[in-house]
Amino acid sequence: MAADFWSDNRKAQAHMQRLNALREEVTTWEGIAAQLNDLHGLAELLEEEPDEEMQAEVAQSLVPIQEQIEKLEFALMLNGEHDEHNAILSIHAGSGGVDAQDWAEILLRMYLRWAEHHHFRTEIYDYNEGEEAGVKSVTVEIEGRYAYGYLRSEAGTHRLIRLSPFDAAHRRHTSFAKVEIMPDIEDSIDITIRPEDLDIDTYRSTGAGGQHVNKTDSAVRMRHIPTGIVVTCQNERSQIQNREVALKLLKARLYELELKKREEETARLKGEHVQADFGTQIRTVTVHPYNIVKDHRTNQETGNTDGYLSGDVDPFIDAYLRDKAGGVVATE
Repeated sequence: MAADFWSDNRKAQAHMQRLNALREEVTTWEGIAAQLNDLHGLAELLEEEPDEEMQAEVAQSLVPIQEQIEKLEFALMLNGEHDEHNAILSIHAGSGGVDAQDWAEILLRMYLRWAEHHHFRTEIYDYNEGEEAGVKSVTVEIEGRYAYGYLRSEAGTHRLIRLSPFDAAHRRHTSFAKVEIMPDIEDSIDITIRPEDLDIDTYRSTGAGGQHVNKTDSAVRMRHIPTGIVVTCQNERSQIQNREVALKLLKARLYELELKKREEETARLKGEHVQADFGTQIRTVTVHPYNIVKDHRTNQETGNTDGYLSGDVDPFIDAYLRDKAGGVVATE
């Protein structure tokens, strides 16, 4: 280990997390190999002295091993440059008024539950409440290995069709919300942001956050003048902490913007159609007149809308990643 390894504590911690993850991965494969070796020995003994009950136990022991191997094989598809990183997820209510704001909050709850199922840590950095219900926009960091690799499949416009609980006539409404997914690349890529390119405002926090909310101008709004990108953070207790988080969010957005430009230029040179807007409709949730969730890119679908909205998003993530990897997409 280099003498100055801990001189930058954040980078050192990132390296240690990466090292621990690799050690865990090696240990997992070694454990599988040891289990298979033991079962192979038992199988050889059973060939000499057959025992139906013992054979059934050996076969049953293979089931969790097979499931574990399938999960590890699936992880091989998460081989993008930043797939192992934490994810920064933003949700913005689209057209549809209060219904769209309610839909944005439903999506937030869905992804928080998804993260909880995966034992990922979440932290909401900015929460802009709707006037009557729901949320206009929200930004949350999801911390866990491969969080970005999984969630990059979710970027785009999500549509909800339902009987509106906010319509006195209880008519059917269509609502839209845009989901943005960015990798947390603060410790892995050097993005230079000049102080003169920043316009920074402070204001009082308006969301939940403890006793300090609404007492000091601790919330930070940061605008990157060359691109017009605006990020806000009102989660932390101090203005300094909120500035640091806002700068991290800005770096992630600038990196995502650069990636988008490169993809569009590559598509243009290939003569492919380039979508003009950022948000494209990727998935529709219908709860009236029937129940179905359908992904328009992979044709993955399910009739279990309650399960999906409670965080069961993995089948859609799996289908997207397999489709990108050229695998076979199975529908329910």
